[in-house]
Amino acid sequence: MTDLTSLTDLPLDDLKVLELGQLIAGPYCGQVLADFGAEVIKVEPPGKGDAMRQWGEADSETGEPLWWNVIARNKKSMTLDLRQPRGQELLRELASQADILIENFRPGTMERWGLGYDVLSRDNPGLIMVRVTGFGQDGPYASRAGFASVCEAMGGLRYLSGYPDRPPVRVGISLGDTLAGVHAVMGTLVALHQRERSGRGQVVDSAIFESVLAMMENLIPEYARAGKVRERSGSFLPKIAPSNAYPARDGRDVIIGANQDTVFRRLCEAMGQPGLADHPDYATHRARGIHQQAIDEVVTGWTSRHDAQEIVDRLAEAGVPAGLVYTAPDMLADPHIQAREAITEVPDRHGKPLPMQNVFPRLTQTPGRVRHVGPALGEHTEEILADWLGVGPESLDGLRAEHVI
Repeated sequence: MTDLTSLTDLPLDDLKVLELGQLIAGPYCGQVLADFGAEVIKVEPPGKGDAMRQWGEADSETGEPLWWNVIARNKKSMTLDLRQPRGQELLRELASQADILIENFRPGTMERWGLGYDVLSRDNPGLIMVRVTGFGQDGPYASRAGFASVCEAMGGLRYLSGYPDRPPVRVGISLGDTLAGVHAVMGTLVALHQRERSGRGQVVDSAIFESVLAMMENLIPEYARAGKVRERSGSFLPKIAPSNAYPARDGRDVIIGANQDTVFRRLCEAMGQPGLADHPDYATHRARGIHQQAIDEVVTGWTSRHDAQEIVDRLAEAGVPAGLVYTAPDMLADPHIQAREAITEVPDRHGKPLPMQNVFPRLTQTPGRVRHVGPALGEHTEEILADWLGVGPESLDGLRAEHVI
C-alpha cells in the first residue's frame, strides 16, 4: 500500500472553495476539487443539511446512509441559512475570500438572494462562480427543474440505452449529474488558468443536458449529413463486430472487443478457427459490420463451450480485449484493482474502515487522496467563521440563536 503520510503536497491545496446547493451534480465538482486538496466548504441549511445525507443504502450496523461519505469526502461542513439577510451577508463575506464558488440552484436563485456574480465579483474580481444546472443559465428551458433523468433524455443518452424492441432504459447511476460535475471541474481549471493571465474570474456554466450531449460522439453529424438516426442496439454497437457480451458455459457473460482487423485475427486463432480471419464476410471491418449477427453467432458458439474465466485468460494471452462483467464483490476481490489501489479504505466517523473508490486520475508527483469521509452537519461552522471572518464566540451564539447557522 502507498504510504499516504509521506504525501504532503496536494496540487489544489492553495484554493478556497464554497460549495452551495445539494444532491449530486454540483457537489461532485466539489468532491473532485477536494480530492486534489482544495479547501471545500460545504454550505448547508441548518437543521437538515444536504438531502444527499439521506440518499442511498444505509450502513447495516449504524443505520447511517453511506453515499454521503463519498460525495462529501474531504470537505468541511458549515451551516448557513441563505434565505435570511444575515446569512446572505455572511456568504458575501466568505465569497470575498474564496477562489471558487459552486452552486446548483435554479437560475435566478442566487440573484434573488443578492448573491449573483455581478454582486460577488465586485468585492472579489478573481472569483470563479461554477453554476451547474439541468439546462444552463439561459434559453427557454433555463428555469425548468432539471434532474439527470430528464437531461439524459434531452442529451440523447436515453434514446440509445436499451434494446430496440423495448422502451429506453437508464444506466443504474445518475450519470448525467456526474458528467455535469466533471465538465464543471474542467471549466473551473480552465478558468483558473485564464485567471493567472488576466487576474479576473468568470462564470462556468455547466448544464447536465449539454454534458450528456458532449458524449454523443458523431450522433448529430450522422443525422445532418447521412440522414441516419442512431437507434438502440442493446449490448452492441451497429456495424462494430465482434464487440458484444457473449455467454460462457458457467452462466457468466464475457465482454469481448475484437472489431479491429488485427485483433479479430488473434481472436480467430484463439478460438481455433484461424481461417475465419480471411473469410470474405469477415476479413475487413466493414464486412464484419454487414455480417454482424453471423459473426456474433460464431463467437457465441465458441464462448458457450468454455467457462468465463478460461475465456478471459486465453484471450488476454492472445492479446484480445476481454473481461468479465463485474459487480462490487468482484471489484473488491480483483488483484489488479487491489494492486492499483483503485479502491481505498477510509475510517468512517466511528473509526471503522470504509472502502470506496480512490481518487482519479492519478498524478505521479502530486496525487489526490481521500483524507476523510463526509463530515457531520455543521461540523466546521465555528472554525470557518472564526478563521475566515474572525467571528467571535458571542457573535456565534447570536447567529445560532437567530437560526442563521
